[in-house]
Amino acid sequence: MSRHAAAATLQAHETEQLSARNFQRLATFIQDYSGIKMPANKRTMLEGRLRRRMRATRIDDVNAYCRYLFDENGMDAEVIHLIDAVTTNKTEFFREPAHFDFLVAKGLPALAAKGKREIRIWSSACSTGAEPYTIAMIMDEFCEKHREIDYSILCTDICTEVLDQAIAGRFSEAMIEPVSIARRKRYLMRARDASRNEVRVKPHLRGKLAFARLNLMDDAYPIESDLDVIFCRNILIYFDKATQAKVLSRLCNHLSPGGYLFLGHSESIVGIDLPVTQIANTVFQKR
Repeated sequence: MSRHAAAATLQAHETEQLSARNFQRLATFIQDYSGIKMPANKRTMLEGRLRRRMRATRIDDVNAYCRYLFDENGMDAEVIHLIDAVTTNKTEFFREPAHFDFLVAKGLPALAAKGKREIRIWSSACSTGAEPYTIAMIMDEFCEKHREIDYSILCTDICTEVLDQAIAGRFSEAMIEPVSIARRKRYLMRARDASRNEVRVKPHLRGKLAFARLNLMDDAYPIESDLDVIFCRNILIYFDKATQAKVLSRLCNHLSPGGYLFLGHSESIVGIDLPVTQIANTVFQKR
């Protein structure tokens, strides 16, 4: 077959649509594995995101890719890549800033008043790292004023690709616009190659973060059970109510009495029985 004929064949395969049966198989698996709902109106989006994995596996038809996953035992090798492809990873520095204002004004002083000497924080859906690095900036400033206190931040996500980016601590110039000039000077350094328009978090701040892959759908989380602060923001919106309840209950099991749970501003615990009291907008304290 000529190169042009091969290209035409590949293009023809790539325009074939994901069948309703295979979409349903994928949607069911994705929700069971990750909690992420995949309604019918996401079919085109899902198909588009699968194209990259098809090229990586040299499969030129989306339905053949599904047969590889479900009928030819390809899921074991492919599952992490599949989940990486379908997860949404919108994030930014100082997103929903009222949460950080609360930490500075009330949360951290209250923990210090209780005699905390190490404040342990978990960013449970950390994406590319903007959230935990924002927290680290806040904590570094707080600990400079309270030198008897130290902190650590655990950063987890189900997506390995964003974890790799977070570990590197590299961000575009556009990403750091919400960071004040003073904080940029203190916590960020520019790339040697100015044409890259990129900055990197300084080593002393990166060293306060630990990263790991974690699926919030797991029955148990292999982490400490006496954390002071947990951030779980803008991930519950992708789950149905039953899944939200299970995840929130497990998160609360890892929160110390008096510790704080932060959710996204569009998220709610209404109708879910949890051992927490709401003390600010989408800020909860464990009883």
